[in-house]
Amino acid sequence: MTTLFDPVKFGDIQLANRIVMAPLTRNRSPKAIPNDLNAAYYEQRASAGLLITEGTPVTQQGQGYADVPGLYLPEAVAGWKKVTDAVHKKGGKIVTQIWHVGRVSHVSLQPNGAAPVAPSAIPAGGKTYIIDENGNGAFAETSAPRALEIAEISGIVADYAKGARAAIDAGFDGVEIHGANGYLIDQFLKDGANQRTDEYGGSIENRVRFALEVVDAVAKEIGAGRVGIRLSPVTPANGITESQPQAVFNHLIKELGSRGLSFIHVIEGATGGDRDFTQGGKPFNYQELKDIYRKAGGSGAWLVNNGYDKAAAEQAVESGYADAVAFGKLFIANPDLVERFQTNAELNELDKATLYGGGAKGYTDYPNLDTAA
Repeated sequence: MTTLFDPVKFGDIQLANRIVMAPLTRNRSPKAIPNDLNAAYYEQRASAGLLITEGTPVTQQGQGYADVPGLYLPEAVAGWKKVTDAVHKKGGKIVTQIWHVGRVSHVSLQPNGAAPVAPSAIPAGGKTYIIDENGNGAFAETSAPRALEIAEISGIVADYAKGARAAIDAGFDGVEIHGANGYLIDQFLKDGANQRTDEYGGSIENRVRFALEVVDAVAKEIGAGRVGIRLSPVTPANGITESQPQAVFNHLIKELGSRGLSFIHVIEGATGGDRDFTQGGKPFNYQELKDIYRKAGGSGAWLVNNGYDKAAAEQAVESGYADAVAFGKLFIANPDLVERFQTNAELNELDKATLYGGGAKGYTDYPNLDTAA
């Protein structure tokens, strides 16, 4: 019987276990440059089968939050090299989540104070995290976006490929393309954000075009066996909506099945919320999604996420429903989550007040079993 603690291959990446740390924005990289504190944070969690870093913008235009690390500056690549070296010395594996936020941004974060870009000029609503005029972290309403010109889209696709190459140069074992949670790829996929009338809008085939172009460009740059993608078929995060999510994601996943990817990372339900949340006329069928992927030749690992505890994760892996399970908040509070699961140890409580911004408090000071003892 397969367990959470058995090894598994994610494409070209061999993992020691099936417990994955989900990408988690923490806003502790001033000027978009990873630092020694970031390296310590990831090193502490290196016993995970795979670490997926916080979302990492591939350009300044793709930046939607203050103090998140990027991949578009030489200093950022050097900073990430400290992180990957630290994780590898502990025997861990780490990929970075390459990211373009699209409309989920603020003019203060954009080059020359420009408007954020999106498939269509439809505001996201909601808030983002910026540094205010007093130098303090604060939440602010996202800015109104402008619609991308069709001539700009190929350049953004190329930016993802450049970001993937920078990730490999920084020592990462691969990348996860952020196609979830209402950011740019998700905006192209879903009809609540995409009202284009050209070849990137309208039909399902047109709306998945941008996602597939990004996947193909990144895979060509670094090899498909080192490329995963994160999807969230029904989450309402960042104001995103879709009237027929099953049809959209069934079509997308069928196309992804022939591309030899390392893994598919699926957020079930509402990100950070109700696992049974859905959009469209009926509940989303995640098993159907996986079956279509396998039938289309998809051999990448099937990674599931959202609200899993140890018992649910064990059931998912042992039943064959998933190849691995990603944990978010549990990994924030428990740097040695794998060991705690192995020994059925008590888990640390999460300090929600220190999730975003700040320093070591609530970041690298959570005790592991050794220090707690």
